[in-house]
Amino acid sequence: MALITYLTSVKFGFGEIAGIEADLAGLGITRPLIVTDKGIVGAGLISGICAHSPLLAAAPLFDATPTNPTEGATLAALAIYRQHGCDGLVAIGGGSPIDLAKAVALLATHDGKLETYAAILGGIGRITPAVAPVVAVPTTAGTGSEVGRAALVTLDDGRKLGFISPHLIPRLAICDPELTLGLPAWLTAATGMDAITHCIETYLSPRENPPAEAIALDGLKRAVAFIARAVKDGSDREARKEMMMAALQGGLTFQKGLGAVHALSHPLGGLKEVSLHHGTLNAVLLPAVLRFNEPEAKAKYAMIRATLGLPAETDLAAWIADLVRHLGMPGSLSEMGLPHGVIPAIAEAATKDHSSATNPRAASAADYAAMLEASFG
Repeated sequence: MALITYLTSVKFGFGEIAGIEADLAGLGITRPLIVTDKGIVGAGLISGICAHSPLLAAAPLFDATPTNPTEGATLAALAIYRQHGCDGLVAIGGGSPIDLAKAVALLATHDGKLETYAAILGGIGRITPAVAPVVAVPTTAGTGSEVGRAALVTLDDGRKLGFISPHLIPRLAICDPELTLGLPAWLTAATGMDAITHCIETYLSPRENPPAEAIALDGLKRAVAFIARAVKDGSDREARKEMMMAALQGGLTFQKGLGAVHALSHPLGGLKEVSLHHGTLNAVLLPAVLRFNEPEAKAKYAMIRATLGLPAETDLAAWIADLVRHLGMPGSLSEMGLPHGVIPAIAEAATKDHSSATNPRAASAADYAAMLEASFG
């Protein structure tokens, strides 16, 4: 049996943020907590959004979201939520504030420690519909977290775990490309490659869901067509709109599961020795993973080539590596600053990550170590 669900409400288009006051009222949210990060505040996006909503203008604000969401930050935001008697959250930013808001929404309504609800620890069934409502307002075009059922959070002990449930999907996603016009070129590239990776990995997942596969291919085609334009000219409105749609489509396909790229990038993102951007990690890891998976997914590789208008003999791994270089991104893990000595531990952690189960080809710790070595440079 294939379980196919779509998914939540999405408002998409330039200027959609102007209706956020009515959107909150429609969801019955009267005391929201805003979850964001200091970069979003500094860019003036919060003040601009709050200008459309007296309710948000008066709302408490948590702006200490780290680059990779942590248990400590979740608990700090939860304390503010409880202090102000909040009844919902508005997450504004990239995947990190949105994932953090999901974790707060979970703990605000569920007893026990955060790890109780981790997917790999049997927590999926413990998450109930009581999760507090979240409105997601993405300001990047990449993570798809605005319609995703997962939150990735690094626990205090260093484990980066996934919390997965349809109840964690935001009740509403407001996707306004206007909010991405000021995104720096490097972040446009990194988040765009995150969207491309999502579309590829979900398409290659062996789970049966033809509607999701069609969405993934359409999202991939859009992202590949417009990512270079968006990086070159951040004010290109068509490119920004198409990249935001591609990111949304990548998120709409998460229910198929991801794969080895994310099984590796999740523990890499939890390292304390070095801070590694998730989208950049995915871009660097994707070629090696594509080489590993090709023997088990030849027909799907052919469909990807056809969708992108590439010759049948194209080496997809090399083609992706060329795209990453063209976008001016790092081409190796060593260039990103990864210490070589962590490879064995990351490879072992990848085998335990929830994304490993939906990779099209089973991967052992030795396989993951080989992919890391190939990506190290």
